[in-house]
Amino acid sequence: MPAFHDSPEQINFAAGDLPADDNSVMLRKERRGLRKGLYVIPSAFTAANIGMGFYAVMGALRGFQLLEGGTDAELTRAAAHFDYAARAIGWATLFDALDGRIARMTKTTTEIGVHLDSLADVLTFGIAPAVLIYSWGYGAALAEGSNAHKLGWFLSFMFLICGAFRLARFNVQATRPRVLAEGAAKVDKKNFVGLPIPVAGGMIAALVHFSPEPLSRLAVEQGIVYSGLLMGLVALLSVLMISTVRYSSFKAVGLSRRSTQVAILLLAAIGMLIWLYSRYVLVSLLSLYILHGLLLRLASLLRSRLTFTRLVI
Repeated sequence: MPAFHDSPEQINFAAGDLPADDNSVMLRKERRGLRKGLYVIPSAFTAANIGMGFYAVMGALRGFQLLEGGTDAELTRAAAHFDYAARAIGWATLFDALDGRIARMTKTTTEIGVHLDSLADVLTFGIAPAVLIYSWGYGAALAEGSNAHKLGWFLSFMFLICGAFRLARFNVQATRPRVLAEGAAKVDKKNFVGLPIPVAGGMIAALVHFSPEPLSRLAVEQGIVYSGLLMGLVALLSVLMISTVRYSSFKAVGLSRRSTQVAILLLAAIGMLIWLYSRYVLVSLLSLYILHGLLLRLASLLRSRLTFTRLVI
């Protein structure tokens, strides 16, 4: 048979051997595909946040449904559902903290991701805690139709509204860092203006996790007293969310090598303490965080008054 020879115009490439232009095109396509995959990671954490919020709402409703039976077995199952709902809000707090940091680290922050995160926070840290505190607390302990019971409805609703307003204000301030109106608080990246809604919702979840037994198990007089205290707490958290009290954001932690090492050690210690003593540690940490903003505001007012007094004198 005649031998076939390649013509000068024909070029044989070894396997995987491509011209430089083709290689660069393939590398760009691979990088583009990897880049698109990175955008999924923050959204996956946001989706997990939404899932935990939905689970918390359903758990709170199921627990409230079991309270109607009144038997010890049903009350025990209701307490378990309330505890699971509180734990779900706790896990959602972790997911909410990670999605934003991962988006900033991978430079995959998008406008739709920011709005999706806000909607997720309204569900998980607004609706879910409001339903949980009502189902576990004053909704079950107070007589239905009484003035105190109606006040509990109102305060749970106001908690949700104040949380939604807090998120809306944060989004506007983040997109427009300058002062929006005369007298509006300036944006400081080191501090939050107003109590963050994950902390407010987490405080309610921590209380339920600390004592998941519903208030309906208490005597009538005790139930009324504890319900009043809970309603006072919900009102305080609602006011703090829409206030101008500044709370540390801890965004500056980890910027230097020394602070990164300290942050890693603190996170490891706090994580182990939460794992071992979650009922006590969570309530203590969140209470300290809420109080530190109030104490800083009080100290600032005292300094301003002292400065004014010196100027007058």
